[in-house]
Order: sequence, then C-alpha cells, then structure tokens
Amino acid sequence: MSTPSKTFITPEQYLEIERKAEFKSEYYQGEMFAMAGAGIPHIRLVGNLFAGLHQQLRSRPCSVFSNDMRVFVALTGLYTYPDVVAVCGELQVLDTQKDTLLNPSLIAEVLSPSTEAYDRGRKFEQYQSIESFQEYLLMASDRMHIDLYTRQADGRWLRASASRPDDSIELASIGCRITLADLYEKVNLTEIASPQP
Repeated sequence: MSTPSKTFITPEQYLEIERKAEFKSEYYQGEMFAMAGAGIPHIRLVGNLFAGLHQQLRSRPCSVFSNDMRVFVALTGLYTYPDVVAVCGELQVLDTQKDTLLNPSLIAEVLSPSTEAYDRGRKFEQYQSIESFQEYLLMASDRMHIDLYTRQADGRWLRASASRPDDSIELASIGCRITLADLYEKVNLTEIASPQP
C-alpha cells in the first residue's frame, strides 16, 4: 500500500491562494498550515498590547500591526502571522500588495500549550535571521508572565522576565513601555475557549 505524496507549492502559489482565502495560513518549505482560532485570553492580550503600543506610537514615524500583517523570513522562506509586530521607520514590504512585512523591529507572540515550544524554539530561531528584528515578546495566556528577548550588540539575546501587575516592560526598539497590569487588563486567566459547534 502506498502512502499519498504531499503536494508542495511555491511561495508565489501560496501568496496567490492566501490573498483570496477566507482564513489565514502560514507557509514553510512548500506547505501551507492553517492557523487555529484563538481563545478570549489570547485575543485580549493581543488587543491590549496593540492598543497600548498604538497609543504611544501615534505621533511618531512608527507602525504597529495586529495578527493580520504577514511577516516574511527571507533566509528560511517562512511566511507567518505574529500576534503583534511593530516597526519604527520606513516599512519594507514584499511587493505592491503591501501585506507582507520584511523589517519588523518588535515581534510579540501569545503563548498557548500547542504553540509554546515552537514559538520559543524553531520560530524564534527563524525570526533571529531578520536583520531588523531587535525584540521578541512572549506573553503567557495561562498566567501573568512575560519574557522579553533583546538582541545585544554581539548578536546574543538577553532575556528579561516579569510576572507582577506593577512590573513594566521597556520595548527599546520602538521606544515604548507597558505595565503588566495594562497588558493583562480584563484577561481571565482561568477562561477556557469553548469548543465550536
């Protein structure tokens, strides 16, 4: 009995399909991967971070995007949708569609049990190949806790963690500061996403 062979697509085919799709998919090494839906704590964390950064960046030449802005990792060929991404300075985009960012300064991901290992491991490794990328913010969705990785001058990454409401995080790459109390506002850490009918 033979096993069905996988059908691989080119990056160009992926972008053509993705730009017409009703739901988002990531792309890596010839394959598309549908993205799972998010629960309320995840959605609120993304919203709170986006709102806090947007307010601070309004009068500056910076941009912040929530999870609809695709990011392309040129060295590895990964197309992905970070939860929040920010850039100070001119946006560099893949093509005239202007829906794929090439030069993020800050990338933020909300961790879930199904994605935490990937977000901390292989995905972070791939993000590190982006020259403009300076800070990586990981937000726990099951407890109040963040890890912020900052690129050092020698290329190493320094981790800082915070887990109290009055702790604040300084996002030097975009000149912003946010407290954990604001980040976790209205986030019910015991809330579990209900299965869809």
